[in-house]
Parts: sequence; structure tokens; C-alpha cells
Amino acid sequence: MTIFTETPFTETVDRHHGQLFTVDRTVHRERSDHQDIFIFDNALFGRVLVLDGLVQTTERDEHIYHEMIAHVPLVAHGGAARVLVVGGGDGGTLREVLKHPVDRAVMVEIDRRVVTLSREHLPGLSNGAFDSGRAALVIDDAAVYLRRCDETFDTIIVDSTDPVGPGEALFADGFYELCQARLAPGGVLVTQAGVPFTNPEPFLAAHARLAARFADTAAYQAAVPTYTGGPMTFGWARDDPAVRATPPDVLADRFAALGLATRHYTPAVHTAAFALPRALAEALADISG
Repeated sequence: MTIFTETPFTETVDRHHGQLFTVDRTVHRERSDHQDIFIFDNALFGRVLVLDGLVQTTERDEHIYHEMIAHVPLVAHGGAARVLVVGGGDGGTLREVLKHPVDRAVMVEIDRRVVTLSREHLPGLSNGAFDSGRAALVIDDAAVYLRRCDETFDTIIVDSTDPVGPGEALFADGFYELCQARLAPGGVLVTQAGVPFTNPEPFLAAHARLAARFADTAAYQAAVPTYTGGPMTFGWARDDPAVRATPPDVLADRFAALGLATRHYTPAVHTAAFALPRALAEALADISG
């Protein structure tokens, strides 16, 4: 039996399930205008960012999540010039987006303190992305921003928190309608869709809303150790299935041409990520009709 001598932090994902991290050092804690922000060091995962009691990212495995939410849509699209990132205040998704030859990447984050504290205490996640001349940071409610925005985007990446607190509105039908209106022809929408094994209801509900609006909807997965309860799932939506079905050899050629520096993403991982377990695939097929 392991005896934890350090102060533990327990993340309760569900009232029947959670996970424990030792807090080897508290780095920062505050209540912003939107949420509780907790940053601490853990001997296994490195520095950990927690919002409203839920782990958002860790230094040890953040690359898996950020590479998969960014490179899957961008490599599949093959020519995205304008990208919108919703949420993602730690900067990891923006970092990966800017590895592509995009002309403009707009990041809309509701909580300025998440950006400020991430830049201060987790600088490796953004790795200078916020200072890029191709990046624009907007501190705003994403729905408000999209309603007044007249710009279209080739790819929209919703790097949200779980559907509680500030992130709840980002799983609603009204928000997906706003995203659809701002997608350029041939554009791709990708969303953080949670862990369906332990939390299937919001995942399936969000997929149903996407399926009602887009001709081609799907999901893909990645195993991220931080996100307990099974593989992390991402939602995919667009109006033409051809991009999702980009052949592996084309993905490989694009990947090679881009010269992407990745630790997890490869064209083979990209293709395999859409191969879902039977029960999940059947549930999505029932929703999509």
C-alpha cells in the first residue's frame, strides 16, 4: 500500500470515480472572475493546471491532446489559412496551430487570468505562440465574439473545458450554429468532446447537435493519461466527408512537406484515431441516422 505523505489533490470527475495527484508544491491559486484556478507541481506529471476542480493539462502529456486537436483537422484540410481557436487559454493548441503555414490564428478565451498565469507558470505550453505576428488573442465570450464576427475560418477548434461553468455554453446547439455560420466553404469544426466511457450523456448530446447541422459528423480518440476514465474524444463536423476520408498516403505526403515537429501525432495515428470501438461507433451511427 502506498502512503501519500504529500498533500493530495483529488479530481472528482464523477461522484463514483476520480483520481488523486500529490501536490508537491502549490505554485498559484486564485479565484478569477470566472473560475477557480489552481496550479501545482506533481512529481509524475510536472506542472498541472486545474480549473474549477478539473485538471485541464499537465506538462507531461499535454502534447498528446494539443497535437491531436490541432493536427488532425489541419493536416486533413490541407490548406487552412485562417484558424479560430475557442478557449485553449494555456496556449498549447495555438502553439500547434502555428506550426502550420496559416496566415492568421485567432484565439478567443473568456478568462484573461488563465492566459496570464499560463504564460507565467507554464510557458512551455504556448512556447512563444502568443507573441507570433500571425496570432491574435481576443479576451471575450466566444459566442459574443462569433455573433459580431464577419470573418470566416477554414478550421475552428473548440478547445473548451468540460460542459460545466464557463465551458457549458460551448456544447450548446446555439454555439454550434454560430460556428457553422463562420466556417468557410470546405471548413472543418473540431471540438473537445470529453471521455464518453465515464460521461456519455453530454458527449452523445453534443454529437446529436452537430449531426443535426452538418452533413459529415464523426469522432476520433486519443489516450491522454491525465484524462481519467478512458480515451479522450474529439468531435468532427463539416459538410463533405471527403476531407475526413483523406487517404493515408496523402496525409503522409502533407505531413512530410510540413516538417511538423510532433511527439505523438503521425499520419498513421491520425487514420487510426477514427477507428472507434464498436459500441461507440454504433451509438454515433444511431444518432447520425
